[in-house]
Amino acid sequence: QVQLVESGGGLVQAGGSLRLSCVASGLTFGNYAMGWFRQAPGKERDFVAAINWSGGSTNYAASVKDRFTISRDNTKKMSYLQMNSLKPEDTAVYYCAAGPSFRGRIDEYRYWGQGTQVTVSS
Repeated sequence: QVQLVESGGGLVQAGGSLRLSCVASGLTFGNYAMGWFRQAPGKERDFVAAINWSGGSTNYAASVKDRFTISRDNTKKMSYLQMNSLKPEDTAVYYCAAGPSFRGRIDEYRYWGQGTQVTVSS
C-alpha cells in the first residue's frame, strides 16, 4: 500500500518561511518524480514544483520560482518544499505526489498525500 504523508504546514506571517516534508512508503521511491501541488478554497489544484527521480532536475511554477525550492532524499524516501518570502496568496492546502515525470501533467501523478494546510497572514 502506497502512502505519502505531508507535514510542516502551519500559520506564518507574510515574508516568513516554512519547510514542507513528504515521506513515502510502499513504493520504489527512486523510480518516481515527486511533485508539490496546492489548492486554495474554491480553486483548482495547481502545480507548484517538481523534481526528477535523481534530484538533478527541477521545475517550478512561475509564481513560486526564486522563492520555493524542491528537494529530495532518496535514502530517506523524503521530498521537501522550502518556501521562503511567503505571501498571503500562497495560502492553500499543499499536496505531494509521485508520478512518472517531473514535467508531467497533474493527471499523470499516480499517488497523492492527504495534504497539509499552509496559511499566510498579511
